[in-house]
Amino acid sequence: MRVATAVAVFLLLTASASTQAPLPSGPAVQALLPQLVNNHGIKGIVVGLLDEAGARRVFAHGNPGSNALPLDGESVFEIGSMTKVFTGILLADMVRRGEVELADPVADLLPSGVRVPARNGKMITLLDLTTHYSGLPFMPPNLAPASPASPFGDYTIKRLYECLSGYELPRDPGDRFEYSNLGVGLLGHVLELRAGTTYAALVSDRILRRLGMTHTAVAFTPWMKDHVVGGHDRAGNPVPHWDFPAVAGMGGLRSTMNDMLAFAAANVSPEENDLMLAMRTSHRGLRQVGEGVDYPGIPSAFKQARVGFNWFISRPGKRRITWTVGLTGGYSTFLGLDIEARRAVVVLTNTGLNNIDYVGFHLLDPAVPLRSRGAEVVRSPLSARIHATAVRLAKSRRDIRVGMACVSC
Repeated sequence: MRVATAVAVFLLLTASASTQAPLPSGPAVQALLPQLVNNHGIKGIVVGLLDEAGARRVFAHGNPGSNALPLDGESVFEIGSMTKVFTGILLADMVRRGEVELADPVADLLPSGVRVPARNGKMITLLDLTTHYSGLPFMPPNLAPASPASPFGDYTIKRLYECLSGYELPRDPGDRFEYSNLGVGLLGHVLELRAGTTYAALVSDRILRRLGMTHTAVAFTPWMKDHVVGGHDRAGNPVPHWDFPAVAGMGGLRSTMNDMLAFAAANVSPEENDLMLAMRTSHRGLRQVGEGVDYPGIPSAFKQARVGFNWFISRPGKRRITWTVGLTGGYSTFLGLDIEARRAVVVLTNTGLNNIDYVGFHLLDPAVPLRSRGAEVVRSPLSARIHATAVRLAKSRRDIRVGMACVSC
């Protein structure tokens, strides 16, 4: 019965995919990349396409940075907040294993002396953290890096605990969506505590090694150091890498296009092993994004976006896309899944603070334009919100360092 069901599901998905326009041709993608590099402020870019038959294609163009190898599928990038969906899958997996429950209060998973803010008798739960409904702020209020070149490099667990102990929630947990790097950094930490290991080891043991993602890690391996591309700010200046020793679950992974395509393939696979089932669980739209998505150039359909285990689900054009983005000081990234059609697009660039999700959406669904209203770039509500906040804080002379850190999303 299980075999018959699996075959039926496969045929249904294949039929659904066959009714869609094919992914862009190789020449079309290769012709697009120089335009993005020349006109959209991107230093170097690698694009990966996964089609419904499982075929993977990689295209690259641009400058990999000083002394770096040419861009290709093995180039190593910081993936920023794309890390968050790995954290969400870890949570879904731990729920399936009975190690935690979504309704578990975060306070119950931390050392007894740590105070976690609550409001009106409502405690922050794991569900609140993974859906950005915790009431915790976008960034830790006590983030004060010694060097803005690595905003989280000296942010410790002790400072994380101090942040929690001193913070007062402005609204009840579960009240509404507000994107929180702090919340997902905390989620990664409580999961590593519950598993009795480090976040790096947990994500490696339960996801990366099982998928053959040998060149994805929190800390650079010697091979990854040899293949990393140089990060650049929006002005094209080289910038250092960002490290996340205490809150890796919010943005600490580095990866390659080949590894990210393997990850994408697993996420759209119809297989039913425990990891794929955890991935499938992580795609569920648990709560509405709702407020805070009114930005110029944003399709109105984005206002109906839902959030799952750190995945966002919306219809930027005609297709339902499950997606995530990542922004650090020197890198901007996107991963989009058309799960119904079993397709995916990955975009990796070595230019920070540069929203490139519109490229991925357009490649997945040509109904999403590359540009809207003249020269204005179409952005997702999440990346537009990140960008607007980053620009506002970066212009503040009061604390340039926080402006730098704000874009690790």
